Amino acid sequence: MKKWKIIIGVVIIIIIIIWSLQTSFLKDKEVISTAVAGSLYHILVDVEESKMYILENNVCTKIYTCAGGKTSTPSPIGTWTIVSKGKWGEGFGGSWLGINVPWGQFGIHGTNEIYSVGCASSHGCIRMNNREVAELYQYIPIGTKVTIIDGTYREFGRGFRNLKSGMYGSDVKAIQEKLKKDGFFHGVPNGIFGKETELAVQRYCKANGIYVRKTINVDLQKYMGFELID
Repeated sequence: MKKWKIIIGVVIIIIIIIWSLQTSFLKDKEVISTAVAGSLYHILVDVEESKMYILENNVCTKIYTCAGGKTSTPSPIGTWTIVSKGKWGEGFGGSWLGINVPWGQFGIHGTNEIYSVGCASSHGCIRMNNREVAELYQYIPIGTKVTIIDGTYREFGRGFRNLKSGMYGSDVKAIQEKLKKDGFFHGVPNGIFGKETELAVQRYCKANGIYVRKTINVDLQKYMGFELID
């Protein structure tokens, strides 16, 4: 009986030790997980302000001056993801962080036209001072979210544009999605105003008994139900 008591006592001690080690491991794992989650970044670009805000764990830790797209070649409004990084030469200032925009190749990069940083001057990409984009390149990982805003009207930016074939943007994509929902657009909404968008506009106009056209002016956007809501 004494022998069995000793064996049972040893088993209990072993169980307690294993439980303690497991609890300690889980706590360490939780701390590590929290630390990793707390190191995530989010980049907010305000094209109208020409400012880039770096958020770390929802706290703004850095502010950079940048340059977004001109009205004719707007930056992609919306929330995207950094999907590539590279050391690019030519007019890209040495560093490139590409984002997953469906209507073209857009990203954050430097420039050899330093005077253009601080105002809406690009073809849609986000330009930065070369030294600062090199710094950004070092600590921002692939997978980081990038939110771009330009004005107060969401995907319509600073207001309605008169749209035609060859143009692109978040407003084009929003209209394509509306036309697809209503059964007039048969392609994949990609933000590029091409032949299929022209045909969709014509189908929409015919179905609604209004002047048939290939372009989308401000009045047509209002007729379709779009409103400038900030």
